[in-house]
Amino acid sequence: MERLQPLVDDIRGFASGGNKILGICLGQQLLFESSQEFGSHEGLGIVPGHVEYFRGNGDFKVPHVGWSPVKFEKHALLGRNIEPNERFYFVHSLYTVCGLPSDIAASTEYGVRFASAVEHENIFGTQFHPEKSGEAGLRVLRNFLEC
Repeated sequence: MERLQPLVDDIRGFASGGNKILGICLGQQLLFESSQEFGSHEGLGIVPGHVEYFRGNGDFKVPHVGWSPVKFEKHALLGRNIEPNERFYFVHSLYTVCGLPSDIAASTEYGVRFASAVEHENIFGTQFHPEKSGEAGLRVLRNFLEC
């Protein structure tokens, strides 16, 4: 956020103008109101909710690295023509907690159930990396461009 500071007003203005934004991984996390990463910090505040660390307990490793199933909600525009529980590539130590349950476009189970994709009006995000997730990831990117 510190490095984005000179652009924050422009990004918020772009979003409030109805323009589509897609945040990927850290980009999704930046869309939220706050984050625990390296202390407590303000995010862009475009999507209600916050970002918190996984609490590893020995049953799963942090960071979450690798392929995990993603369950898209029926309403999700990003999930059109995606197979149920399709696997996508993740690499992250924090996850987003949506302030509005209706913003959850997809969820993934990794120690906790978390929002692996969000859709809030014209704002979209994926915690996974669609650009590293093969054909299914390309489909997510096409879906974003087509909505």
